[in-house]
Amino acid sequence: MLTKSDISQLEKKGINPEVVKAQLEKFVTGFPFLKLQGAATPGNGVVVLNDESIEQSIDRWDSYIAEDGKAIKLVPASGAASRMFKALFAFVDSDDDTPAEGSDVAQVIANIDKFAFASALDKVLKELHGMTAKELIAAHRYKDVIAAIVKPEGLNYGNLPKALLQFHNYADGSRTPLEEQLVEAAQTVATADGLVNIQFTVSPEHREKFLEKLAIVVPGIEQRLGVKYEISLSEQKPSTDTIAANPDNTPFRENGKLVFRPGGHGALIENLNDIASPIVFIKNIDNVVPDSQREDTIRYKKVLGGTLLMVRDKIKAYLDKLESGRYTIENLREMIIFMHDTLNIRHPQMKLMDDSELALYIKKKFHRPIRVCGVVRNTGEPGGGPYITYDADGSTSPQILESTQIDMNNSEYVDMMKHATHFNPVDLVCSLYDTDGRKFNLTDYVDHNTGFISSKSLHGHPLKALELPGLWNGAMSDWNTVFVEVPASTFNPVKTVNDLLRPVHQA
Repeated sequence: MLTKSDISQLEKKGINPEVVKAQLEKFVTGFPFLKLQGAATPGNGVVVLNDESIEQSIDRWDSYIAEDGKAIKLVPASGAASRMFKALFAFVDSDDDTPAEGSDVAQVIANIDKFAFASALDKVLKELHGMTAKELIAAHRYKDVIAAIVKPEGLNYGNLPKALLQFHNYADGSRTPLEEQLVEAAQTVATADGLVNIQFTVSPEHREKFLEKLAIVVPGIEQRLGVKYEISLSEQKPSTDTIAANPDNTPFRENGKLVFRPGGHGALIENLNDIASPIVFIKNIDNVVPDSQREDTIRYKKVLGGTLLMVRDKIKAYLDKLESGRYTIENLREMIIFMHDTLNIRHPQMKLMDDSELALYIKKKFHRPIRVCGVVRNTGEPGGGPYITYDADGSTSPQILESTQIDMNNSEYVDMMKHATHFNPVDLVCSLYDTDGRKFNLTDYVDHNTGFISSKSLHGHPLKALELPGLWNGAMSDWNTVFVEVPASTFNPVKTVNDLLRPVHQA
């Protein structure tokens, strides 16, 4: 199926031919649904901290930083903002000259002066049409206004990354998500001497724009906050691209060459694996708020970080005990309780193991990367989020699942989704080093049976696309995981342009 020319193409991308063959096989077999025990809920996988526990976690984080502890913030920011403006593109490309009453576009028109990009929009509109947005709207030239927001001849917001769009208004100007993430990082991961380490994942075509923006804004933020930034940009590796397939599962080709697609955010496990920091916070680029709304965000970042450190402290103490060989059956029972109550790991065979077998099993489960995931109360439609699943070895453990990983033909699982109490806002803090200070190889902990297959097209031709196991899904499948409830006030994503009109983004 693969020609000599194909093999040469793969070598240039750094992709092993066996990997491609395995991917093509996945198009045939598909990915299995996960076996669920149930949705993670308070008392069964989701920790709801009381005031005392919250303060203990904050104190633990503050002491870590005070003792020269290091952390970095990783912000996936490579995606373009095109989906954010889907409704606007549809209007511009339609035959209609007036937006439908009550539509998303009508809402943009009615609130045009409330967007942080209003001044920039007026500037380009004057250059293009000699009129401001308000003047064009009064003349019923709605398409000119909307086109100037999304099209290349205007602000080009439909083709820029979200990170570089103007989100929030301030007395001294507007800020982009890139700037808000920099400020938030200074308030959460700054070392005792004021060094702020942050990495943005970017697409190659946007790298220069990121560098240009950073060169403009970083000096002012450093001066205002009294910190020094160490900023890195990383890209998804070409070797993590996945092959595209025809509807009949054969390799999709264009001009005789294999076609590859980005492997999705699961490819970022390689970027995470390259980070040399014991603690890494992960948060999406669009989940930002203005300064006046950030108190809960900062507070709960410390809560998650402190919780992670306390879990890591406990695991280190247990592993030291196991390594010494000086442990009792009571020690093992205490470790099992910790596995059950804190890590939510259970295995029916543990009760049948002798002491030495049990010690080895516990040691194996403890010696893994750790993540603490903030989860938010589910007030919307059921879908992906925190669940307890069965693992390949017969144990059960907490996992973050997408709805596509759940068998919707299984009525029991559908009922679990309906009664799920929390969802995943992508608010993670990770421990990447073992208790002896050695870095884990994160690719060893990926479940390769948890990818996704979707239908796409290229130049009018249908194709199948394969996404790697998601970064916080299958890519972290074999990690120790703790779910902690965080308030909804810490989750304020901007999925559509009209989300910027919500009060939290207008403050």
